[in-house]
Amino acid sequence: MTEGAVNIVDGAPKAGRREWIGLAVLALPCLLYSMDLTVLELAVPKLSADLEPTSSQLLWIMDVYGFLLAGFLITMGTLGDRIGRKRLLLIGAAAFGAASVLAAFSNSAEMLIITRAVLGVAGATLAPSTLSLIRNMFLHPDQRAFAIGVWATSFAAGAAIGPLAGGLLLEFFWWGSVFLLAVPVMALLLVLGPMLLPEFRDPEAGRLDLISSAMSLAAVLAVIYGLKQIAAYGLEWLPVFCILVGLAIGAVFVRRQRTLTDPLIDLRLFRAPAFSASLAAFLLSIFVIAGIFFFIAQYLQLVLGLSPLEAGLWTLPSAGGLVAGSMLAPLVARRVRPAFVMSASLALSAVGFGLVVQVGAGSALAGLVAGSVVFSLGVAPVGTLATGLIVGAAPPERAGAASGISETSAEFGGALGIALLGSIGTAVYRSEVAGALPDGVPPGAAEAARDTLGGAVSVADRLPDPLAAELLDASRDAFIQGLQLTAITSAAIVVGMAVLALLLLRHVGLSSDAEGPADTAPDGASPGPAAEKL
Repeated sequence: MTEGAVNIVDGAPKAGRREWIGLAVLALPCLLYSMDLTVLELAVPKLSADLEPTSSQLLWIMDVYGFLLAGFLITMGTLGDRIGRKRLLLIGAAAFGAASVLAAFSNSAEMLIITRAVLGVAGATLAPSTLSLIRNMFLHPDQRAFAIGVWATSFAAGAAIGPLAGGLLLEFFWWGSVFLLAVPVMALLLVLGPMLLPEFRDPEAGRLDLISSAMSLAAVLAVIYGLKQIAAYGLEWLPVFCILVGLAIGAVFVRRQRTLTDPLIDLRLFRAPAFSASLAAFLLSIFVIAGIFFFIAQYLQLVLGLSPLEAGLWTLPSAGGLVAGSMLAPLVARRVRPAFVMSASLALSAVGFGLVVQVGAGSALAGLVAGSVVFSLGVAPVGTLATGLIVGAAPPERAGAASGISETSAEFGGALGIALLGSIGTAVYRSEVAGALPDGVPPGAAEAARDTLGGAVSVADRLPDPLAAELLDASRDAFIQGLQLTAITSAAIVVGMAVLALLLLRHVGLSSDAEGPADTAPDGASPGPAAEKL
């Protein structure tokens, strides 16, 4: 394609060289976005020895990034529509890089909590900005679907690379080095972004409603916090209260949006079946993946006795399944409607969950890895295709808001999966282990063993060998039953999702873009085809 040429195919302009190079640039912050959710996990022992945080401070160090990330996604998506998606992305990239340096050299737990919080706010600019830019850079449905596949793949790759990169750096450097991974990537984005990325914004956007923004933040944070507390400590009154408060604020937020001339979220988006059904499918796909991997991580380390780095290496095949599914889905969807691709891939994922059900206490690594690869390969197309349908169903000038909603649903799906599926598995564990503990275990040790498998393993280290072995066998068998029930529940959910996707999305194609105002460039002129920006 020559400079300035416009390539029109099937009524939509096709992207040129500049857009594809720009996509590679957009993949970089997405990689860091998900890496920062996992890269700190292996650094906890060194970090704890250096900064000596309290148990409460350590929890905030680990969780505050994800909390604020989830809380600010909707606001940042809408803000990008108003001030420009490229501008917001570059501002966020600069803030992310600076906060990463400060986090790396934090000299107290309080400083690290604050810098992690800043990282969360800055990170919330990345996903909606990149996705909404893709929506406007790739106007042809087939190309957009493939570009979103690349976008989704970068998140899967980041999540897989995070623990491995962190483990490698910790072999040679101090704990803060894990944060410095972001610096060269963000620097590259700041250099190449202004040259390669176009600017898009809604020329008719009103002022950002700060009250709505605060309400959305409070609602999301309250619900996410409550779900994470339930996952960690069980069903207690405080997390339930937080969830109820968050839902109440959310209800008031929705009522407020209906009365505003310039709402933070345009509720008309949810009237489009492609948008709402795809949003539900995306949430549930993250729900099952997050829930099952919560147990698989523990199984690898606490049942099979692998080190964190070894466990991370054995999760790479499933990450490969996520990458392959994300990249293959758009190619298949060019010939087959997305609903049929989703349904078939979800049926495949049910087979994978069925393989996990067969996992036992001995020689189960191969079966577990095979099952995780199959269900990852099956679930990944749902995320890619649903995301494409979500941003395609929104008018171009609302792409940022739609992207923020999409990413927030993913955060809710992950938190719900860990909380609800985690609660199911934990309840089974506690029920089974209560009647299987061997005689002779001290009452305090028995209480710890009944609480979690990690507690049982810790207690066993302080018991005589024969008694420790009996305790470990009983607790591991109980945990495996919890894992198996979680896999069965996940299989039932994906089968139900397959049926619903077929019913609700069967008439929706990749080209089902919503009717809406044409894109308008910042100076008020129509930007025209993406290729004209070359």
